[in-house]
Amino acid sequence: MFIAKYDPFRDLRGLQADVNRMFSDRFRGFDEEAFGTAWNPKINIFENQDSMVLEAELPGMKPEDFELSFENNVLTLKGERKFEKRDEGDNYHRVELAYGEFSRSFTLPHTVTVEGAKAEFDNGMLTVTLRKREETKARKIEITGADAAPKTIDATKSAGA
Repeated sequence: MFIAKYDPFRDLRGLQADVNRMFSDRFRGFDEEAFGTAWNPKINIFENQDSMVLEAELPGMKPEDFELSFENNVLTLKGERKFEKRDEGDNYHRVELAYGEFSRSFTLPHTVTVEGAKAEFDNGMLTVTLRKREETKARKIEITGADAAPKTIDATKSAGA
């Protein structure tokens, strides 16, 4: 008598392989632009003690090619990088730079405000600085006790520092 080991995931792996094969055959030869996802600019978001900063890489673009909006704590960057043929006689053999419309939205914490926001664009790099609300910034708290002299704790430093 032959005993076969049961593999409960065998059918699932087979289904996954079939779906992968179907999509790879179906979309072979299509480029990303055909699906409307030609490109999205690369983004860095970080914060420091006083503000939250967004940096966006927008090479080859001008400030009039994109717009920024801030609503309900959602920062949206959208625009379009257009393909401009330099000369009618040019015959491109390869176009790897991405072009087309883009839209990126980021939900920011309620600790930031649009009041006093700055947006600077230099050498294809957009830098947006949003200030933190005063009431959310860390402060020093004085601790007093019956036995000890007053002690100040700096709330801006981490506990381990």
